[in-house]
Amino acid sequence: MRACHRRDDPEAGFTLIEMLIAAAVFLIVVAALATITGQWLPSWDHGIARVQRAEQLAFGIDRVAADLAAAQFISPSEKIKTPIFDGTELGVTFVRGAVGPNARPGLEIVRIAEIASERGPVLARATAPFVPLSDPNLIPSLKFSAPTVLVRAPFRVQFAYAGQDGAWQPTWRGADKLPRAVRVTVRNAVTGMTLAASSAVTIHVDVAPECINA
Repeated sequence: MRACHRRDDPEAGFTLIEMLIAAAVFLIVVAALATITGQWLPSWDHGIARVQRAEQLAFGIDRVAADLAAAQFISPSEKIKTPIFDGTELGVTFVRGAVGPNARPGLEIVRIAEIASERGPVLARATAPFVPLSDPNLIPSLKFSAPTVLVRAPFRVQFAYAGQDGAWQPTWRGADKLPRAVRVTVRNAVTGMTLAASSAVTIHVDVAPECINA
């Protein structure tokens, strides 16, 4: 007679019912993991996007601050003694030493201003080689480089300017000196909240070279 294998024989296989139970448990675990992943991934993506926006904003504001700090007292020509510096709430144009891997030694006109884009207003930087001008109003007609976006939506940047008296004003145009400092205010365009990235930049040179020599 054949010996019957006992049910608790370690070499005995799984029964159909045990396999169905194991499959059901596996499906429940997979469904639970899918649910958790579906709820967690959007939050993860949102957090990564927020960190990237913060890093891009910090880089853009650092670029603005470095440019403004390096502004120089440069007149359009020998006949015009006022410096090239045109500042409004949404943009500023000035002269600084050329900077960049492809820049030639010399001066360049820097324009940092809000421009329109497909995703809303952005703060962009463009440059043009400095050349003597008979009229400062000819600056917009110069051939500027393609704009480089520094700050994107939902952030917006506003500028303010202070002279020796320390009083802030929204514009700085046609003055015989450079402003002593420029305030860079960053706001969330959706909430209107002022962000910690806002800062004030001190301009290192605010008078003409001949005044320094005197």
